[in-house]
Amino acid sequence: MGKAVALSNEDLAEIGRMLADAGDDDLFPALRQRFPKLFFTRCDASDVGETPFISSAQFDVHLIDSADHCVQITADPVRATGIVLARRSVTS
Repeated sequence: MGKAVALSNEDLAEIGRMLADAGDDDLFPALRQRFPKLFFTRCDASDVGETPFISSAQFDVHLIDSADHCVQITADPVRATGIVLARRSVTS
């Protein structure tokens, strides 16, 4: 399983800025380049029942902990091995 990356408050703030600034096509390559030790995946927000760690205009951000036997959502940035970006429907 993955090794925890220990996301800092600065890392989380940068991820939030990147979510606000990047378009969908540019977002994942930019995140993977900036944070190469993290696993990133995306899904629809309706697929995740847990409370997001942070949210942006388009995405709910959930931290993944896969350091132990089972992969799970965590609220602890120190245990994070990856991030789920759950895309929310944008209504006009």
